[in-house]
Amino acid sequence: MMNRRHALCCGAAMAAGLFTGLLTPRPARAALRNPCLGPLPPALAQHPLVRAAFEGVNANRLVDTHAHLLGNGDSGSGCTVHPSMHQWWRPTEVLRRRAILNAACVPADAASVDRSYLQRLQDLAGGFPAGARWWLYAFENAYTDAGRPDPEHTTFHVPNAYAAQVAAAEPARFDWVSSVHPYREDALAALAATLDAGAVAVKWLPSTMNIDPADARCRPYFELLARRRVPLVVHCGEEKAAPGAGRDELGNPLLLRVPLGLGVRVIAAHCASLGKAVDTESRSRREVPAFDLFARLMDEPAHQGLLFGDLSAVFQRNRKPAVWQAVLQRTAWHGRLLHGSDHPLPGLMPLFSLPALVKAGVLPEAEAPVLQQVREHNPLVFDFMLKRRLRWQGQALPAAVFEAAALVQQPATVPGG
Repeated sequence: MMNRRHALCCGAAMAAGLFTGLLTPRPARAALRNPCLGPLPPALAQHPLVRAAFEGVNANRLVDTHAHLLGNGDSGSGCTVHPSMHQWWRPTEVLRRRAILNAACVPADAASVDRSYLQRLQDLAGGFPAGARWWLYAFENAYTDAGRPDPEHTTFHVPNAYAAQVAAAEPARFDWVSSVHPYREDALAALAATLDAGAVAVKWLPSTMNIDPADARCRPYFELLARRRVPLVVHCGEEKAAPGAGRDELGNPLLLRVPLGLGVRVIAAHCASLGKAVDTESRSRREVPAFDLFARLMDEPAHQGLLFGDLSAVFQRNRKPAVWQAVLQRTAWHGRLLHGSDHPLPGLMPLFSLPALVKAGVLPEAEAPVLQQVREHNPLVFDFMLKRRLRWQGQALPAAVFEAAALVQQPATVPGG
């Protein structure tokens, strides 16, 4: 059974995510569930706002750098979810599973969750021009400090082999991102094997997987990534969707100084846009917004060409308007910000509030109805289009933010090199 801390984390995640929608006025309640409509109707696909979103973006460089694969293993994928998500006496966890499946448009009676999830992702990708690509994430198990698998705190698991298989089956659309825990006894060999197999990046979620980037076991891991020039995607800030080990302190952006100091190209997932972290570099060691610590690292010249931030989840309703405005306004960052959807979360209807974005002054009110219509058909087009339409004090995200292939392949200066 999960421990009490895990259960409380799960409950908090649902309260902050799904149930926020229950507090909205009655007319918004229709948006609590994803209607899972088909492709954009021709009239909507040709709407000036939809067409304008794609204008100026090189489709051959368009990359969504943050998309999840999920499943329960019913196709032989090896994917797993925590047993609590099927236990009726844990209603919060059951609701979590149902909400994610609805976000991904996996029917309750699907013959195969694995195949239905993947088919919906392929259908959504079909709404983009040829050349657009997605980084599909493997997702490692949680491990104990002693380096043993920890199924008790593994919310879900997506094997590297499955991510590689999915990408290989549709190479014109998908790349894959590996996930290898650095505490594993075979960590270096396993990491090297995934890179040799074509992984374009490596994904960590430290708070969920129980990874401390400052642990000495991570140094040879970082050195290998630096030599191979492969980026490390690290979740920073508070985690809601996959509580796992529940160690939010390991999402502190300042821990990224370790891999950055060794020349690793690091992508801070979500730009650390949610929650607080201890400022370990101040005398007071007080808690501050994790986003402020991310901003500190981004502003340091030593991290040019090394530190990036992905925009997945940044514009969800549980982020502060000041974060939205800063991301849009700080043009010095724009060359190091990357588009990411965090699929399937754009399909989880309560997570985004177009009225909140309008109120914050970053989205014209007249554009919200079109965005909502697009979302009901294709949440990935919605997420891309939303980021293309946002403005603050005349500043918008440039096309280069969405052309990640060009950004992460830029030369980086390795310390001491």
